[in-house]
Amino acid sequence: MIPSETDLAGQRILVTGAAGFIGAALSHRLLAGGAEVAGADNLSDYYDTALKRARLARLAEHAGFRFVPLDIATPGALDALWAEVKPDVVVHLAAQAGVRYSLDNPRAYATTNVGGFLEVLEAARHRPVRHLIYASSSSVYGANTKVPFQERDPVEQPVSLYAATKRSNELMAQTYAHLYGLPLTGLRFFTVYGPFGRPDMAYWKFTRALFAGEPIPLYEGGRLWRDFTYVDEIVEAIARLTVAPPAHAEEPGRIAAGVPHRLFNIGNDSPVMVNDVVRLLERFTGRTAIRQELPMQPGDVERTWADVSLLRAAIGFAPSTPLEVGLERFVTWYRSYHGLN
Repeated sequence: MIPSETDLAGQRILVTGAAGFIGAALSHRLLAGGAEVAGADNLSDYYDTALKRARLARLAEHAGFRFVPLDIATPGALDALWAEVKPDVVVHLAAQAGVRYSLDNPRAYATTNVGGFLEVLEAARHRPVRHLIYASSSSVYGANTKVPFQERDPVEQPVSLYAATKRSNELMAQTYAHLYGLPLTGLRFFTVYGPFGRPDMAYWKFTRALFAGEPIPLYEGGRLWRDFTYVDEIVEAIARLTVAPPAHAEEPGRIAAGVPHRLFNIGNDSPVMVNDVVRLLERFTGRTAIRQELPMQPGDVERTWADVSLLRAAIGFAPSTPLEVGLERFVTWYRSYHGLN
């Protein structure tokens, strides 16, 4: 069954990382479907907090939304919130993002991504929920060369600490599902983009550089391939999954038949070369790129590509927005947000 928006009516949903890119977009989608949403976030200054506050300001317009400033990595910090909200579903998106940042700030990843997820799992262990969804990443595929990436592929070659922490999350989830029967679904996101996105992402950096007349850094000469996935379709998939917890042993995405834990890729199943991203942005901004070709960076991979057949089998939906459409929407938003002509 494909859940409809009305299926979310009356659902109490806790979203961690609610001031983040995906967290804020998801909260909007859940609220539109009739859910009550409690959003937790520590408003980390990894990037400009003004953008995070702008996202929250839009969410504050909804009567069903409540924001709670909270660092999930603080031991026990979630207990009181969990007891008060009594969530039916938890969507855990709070994390330290970014591959290259992990090279210089590894402890931030261990604290937030590993320690923070442990706090979420412990809270769910003591106050069980109907479904706990958590964010993983396409980065877990690391140095794999077989494409498209499938959930059953070996993921034993991470090339960044960020990837290692996300793979750790998947193993932790499998353990808690096995030991305590927690219904868990992990989502491997593939290069999410769109309005109100993250300024550290390549498409945002390229757009800013085009408007500023600054060079665009192109690693490996822009010949890397990425499976860009439009944010609205990411959150649509999550919204449908909230009311579709692990139900039976043979369903798509199961790691082990007797354990209520699934993994799904969420990508566009249509990789695009970074050079093509630049060409599209040149068209939509009306600017000409100043190219700065640089060597491959530590932690980078040559290609990402999501096989989404398991996701489609589970919820009857998978992302499909062409990059040309999504990037034009982003540039339109970017002009408005920054007051550009």
